[in-house]
Amino acid sequence: MNDETRTRFLTAIATQLPAERVIEVHLFAAMRQGGMESGIAVIALERDETPAEPRAQESEAPVAPVPASRYTIYSARYRYTLKGLDRGKWEVSVTEEADAPLLTVDAVVRGVQRRSGDADEVIRLSGDEFRAALPMAQPAS
Repeated sequence: MNDETRTRFLTAIATQLPAERVIEVHLFAAMRQGGMESGIAVIALERDETPAEPRAQESEAPVAPVPASRYTIYSARYRYTLKGLDRGKWEVSVTEEADAPLLTVDAVVRGVQRRSGDADEVIRLSGDEFRAALPMAQPAS
């Protein structure tokens, strides 16, 4: 995946998910086949856990929120037509897949890479790196 395609893919992900909650993104190497290019990413987001209001009782102490150790996991896929009548067609889908700790995400990413026989390294972006890669994060010239 070239830099332009990667930026386009990350931007498409950011239009569907709240970028400020992204913890990490794993980008798999793009595949080209029959005039099409496709790519996959796995995204971990901070869970949106707005705690329910506890019932006020005089004897209760305030309840501190529990730090999240599990994250909402999404997969994102793009398909880019390079040749033919539909040349330039761009499709992206983002799907919620699971609720898991980051260690599980890393294990799944490594397993998918191993099973696919993909020798290319999976690119891991932190949430800050993801946000910095978005065009809107670039300083104006």
